[in-house]
Amino acid sequence: MRTNNRRDFIKKATLAGASVVTLPNLLSCVNDNEQKSLPVTAIKKDNSLQSKLIVPKGQGLQLTGAFLDEISHDIPHQNWGEAEWDLDFQYMKAIGIDTVIMIRSGYHKFITYPSEYLLKKGCYMPSVDLVDMYLRLADKYGMKFYFGLYDSGHYWATGDMSHEIEDNKYVIDEVWENYGSKFNSFGGWYLSGEISRATKGAIETFHAMGKQCKDVSNGLPTFISPWIDGKKAVMGTSDLISREESVSVQQHEKEWDEIFDGIHDVVDACAFQDGHIDYDELDAFFEVNKKLADRYNMECWTNAETFDRDMPIKFLPIKFDKLRMKLEAAKRVGYEKAITFEFAHFMSPQSSYLQAGHLYNRYKEYFNI
Repeated sequence: MRTNNRRDFIKKATLAGASVVTLPNLLSCVNDNEQKSLPVTAIKKDNSLQSKLIVPKGQGLQLTGAFLDEISHDIPHQNWGEAEWDLDFQYMKAIGIDTVIMIRSGYHKFITYPSEYLLKKGCYMPSVDLVDMYLRLADKYGMKFYFGLYDSGHYWATGDMSHEIEDNKYVIDEVWENYGSKFNSFGGWYLSGEISRATKGAIETFHAMGKQCKDVSNGLPTFISPWIDGKKAVMGTSDLISREESVSVQQHEKEWDEIFDGIHDVVDACAFQDGHIDYDELDAFFEVNKKLADRYNMECWTNAETFDRDMPIKFLPIKFDKLRMKLEAAKRVGYEKAITFEFAHFMSPQSSYLQAGHLYNRYKEYFNI
């Protein structure tokens, strides 16, 4: 018993002594960790850091145009005032954008300016004259402004584009008289009807509206921005992001040869939307587009979409590499100009989407801006 008690005493004493030695070491370790942790107030972004790109820089066609989507259809309104728009024009100017295009002057009953004609047709009075604002900002920052025509929505409901001619007869004349003849930045017209294939009334409608735009404005340029009927050409309201059927390159060429033949005398440029086909199809379709545009003496632009069609959430800013690949394909085939839908939501540092400002920064790195 005594032996066991003596052994237990020695064991306990040894353990107690060890704890006395170890405890200061543990406390020292804790203090060291506390000293190494970074205070929250010291966390900051190092703007001197650059992405280590493993692809050649600046191989794409640089964006020089941007749509202005103030009559929002399937993306949320940002509720900007003139101060925010002024800042966005500065952000655009800083990366080389010299052209802005109001995508439409109205859609259904919402309009961008106080049109006497459209107000009498039942459209809603806007709180701000956006056409006037955009033109003043374009004048201020030395940009060219293209006016997008009115979209009644009848074409989307019926599939017949000829419905759009009547209203735009009045809109074109009204806008030229009130704005076009008074602002130096009024540089052209965007025929806002969007098609992808041989569509009922498309050739006649584009021709009628394009001719009137040119006649009233002493020949200012006009352009269209159709889409390619590829596998990602699904409705914005659909849960799908792709479909089985899609147009072949050969059929696309056949149909657009007919369309260009019927409109080339009054439409100066075509900016195909680039997001409805896959990335390994870009060159094949782009080469056809360029060949057709050259055949009919039209300029071939690209509408480089800066929103992502591959995501189940519609619509978010695009992954930079996807935008890069599209711009590189456009440059490879010799497109003349790259415009985008749409800078304010999907690329602007002040967008409601945080990712948009990051895309802006990646774009600047790639083009050494």
